[in-house]
Amino acid sequence: MTLDEAILRLTEEKEVTDQAVFLDLLKREGHKVTQPTLSRHLNKLGVQKLAGRYQRVEPIPTELPAYAVSAAPPNLVIIKTRPGYAQALAVLVDQHAIDGVVGTLAGDDTVFIAVTPEKKMREAVETVRGILERRSA
Repeated sequence: MTLDEAILRLTEEKEVTDQAVFLDLLKREGHKVTQPTLSRHLNKLGVQKLAGRYQRVEPIPTELPAYAVSAAPPNLVIIKTRPGYAQALAVLVDQHAIDGVVGTLAGDDTVFIAVTPEKKMREAVETVRGILERRSA
């Protein structure tokens, strides 16, 4: 089994909480790896520490799918998209730390963006549209 295969298997089978644990588990399987080498492999494989454990993270798609942004007063902005793309769009919105946005919730084809206060609604809708339009251009 290659080092990359071992890393991916360990992230699926065990709750690996830090790189020291990763190095120990890999050593037990016959892979003598240094921390810098492990870090490079984790990065290459898209493995990141999320919620306290290492997991494989799918990259955000480079092209955005079709979407529609609308307001749902008094404090929600809604993004509708194709099935399977809502989480990627929510991550993109979250990365921009929009003033007045207190959180996002992504389903399969819908993102709910909570905005406060109410006067920030129009501004948030326009900012979200701008972010998505720049990304799809």
